[in-house]
Amino acid sequence: MSEIRYFFNNPMAEKVREEGRVEGREEGRLEDRAGMTLRILEWRAIPVPEAVRERVLACCDLDQLEIWARRAVTAERAEDLFSG
Repeated sequence: MSEIRYFFNNPMAEKVREEGRVEGREEGRLEDRAGMTLRILEWRAIPVPEAVRERVLACCDLDQLEIWARRAVTAERAEDLFSG
């Protein structure tokens, strides 16, 4: 039992926990930005094909998702996100 407590108080364990928190926040930002991009298209009543949805949700680049979100505001078709 004392070994378990020792591990959780270990500086290495704290580093692992902090890295997990940072990684989780980054994942959350990616999910939020991708979701917002798709919602903008849906709010504008633009059909979103599955291929577009998958590409947006698979993107791991916040800057790219920001570009696509901005394009979603004026796009005539969902595929217009990717042309620029």
